[in-house]
Amino acid sequence: MQKILLIEDNEALRENTAEILSLASFQVSTAENGKKGIEMALTNPPDLIVCDIMMPILDGYGVYQIISKNEALQNIPFIFLSAKSERSDLRKGMEMGADDYITKPFTDAELINAIKTRLEKQKNQLNKANGQMETWTQIVSELGHRDEMHERLENHDIVEYKKKQVIYSEGQHPNKLFYIESGKIKIYKSSDSGKELITNLLSPGEFFGYASLIENKVYEEFAETLEESSIRIIPRKEFEELISNNHEIALKVIKLLANNINEKEQQLVALAYHSLRKRVADALLTLKKKYDQENNEHFSIAISREDLANIAGTATESLIRTLSDFKAEKLIEIKDGKITILEEKKLAQLFN
Repeated sequence: MQKILLIEDNEALRENTAEILSLASFQVSTAENGKKGIEMALTNPPDLIVCDIMMPILDGYGVYQIISKNEALQNIPFIFLSAKSERSDLRKGMEMGADDYITKPFTDAELINAIKTRLEKQKNQLNKANGQMETWTQIVSELGHRDEMHERLENHDIVEYKKKQVIYSEGQHPNKLFYIESGKIKIYKSSDSGKELITNLLSPGEFFGYASLIENKVYEEFAETLEESSIRIIPRKEFEELISNNHEIALKVIKLLANNINEKEQQLVALAYHSLRKRVADALLTLKKKYDQENNEHFSIAISREDLANIAGTATESLIRTLSDFKAEKLIEIKDGKITILEEKKLAQLFN
């Protein structure tokens, strides 16, 4: 049962709303002011917080500021609840990074639908993140074949690649499986005019090139280093023996291929329907998700504007203008060629 924390100073409204949510099969905890609400969230983190704005001791804005700065609580969906309906108040709440804003009076359906929508979105984001983390190394470890895989890897020399060196090209026949020891790799498609679209970013601990090996057809994309990289290479025959002798791994590979197809479909939908600002924001967040292993509060990366534009699927000039807008809005910082994400949650909530 999903847990909802309701912070509301009006006793009648608090009890009535709690009863409605309980009938909707949520486990509800209530707090009569912001201070107590924060204490309850820290003691027993909920799945979602519904919080009134105008309250004594600590108002809703204050609650959100504290919650959003706490590492254990900052990713919990947060819905503001208030009688204030002026546009300026709504804008303030959303600019702070809240997930939604409901004005009083509201219907039972409005509240429940808003909560279910936010919880479902949170679930999808977690599922997507978990899917992306399922690298080949993790698959082998889960299935108890880690030593076998590492033994195979250690039997092969490390090949050093320079920055911007092509590892394989579209149209080539595959005969190797690649494993990243260190560095960053981009997978991309190129149009006849030479325009690139980056379809995947890879980091240490990941394998690549297996899709073409399994399908037994030429590469449909390019693989190129984003920085100096060290890569181990396993011959095709050994890869085929591995999946032939370990059926569980073969099933996992099929799942991984399905995830890759789904991610590419989502990327195409984003290119077709998302605004430029949304695509650039998503590109920045993709880099953070992929390369911020320590989950830093302010993630920084040095990447060429051309490569970032190719991830976002836009022209370099358009990307630069959008980055300038983000910098002016204090969503990012740009210094010495590095881009630093200052407001991850706000970037994730951009729509226009």
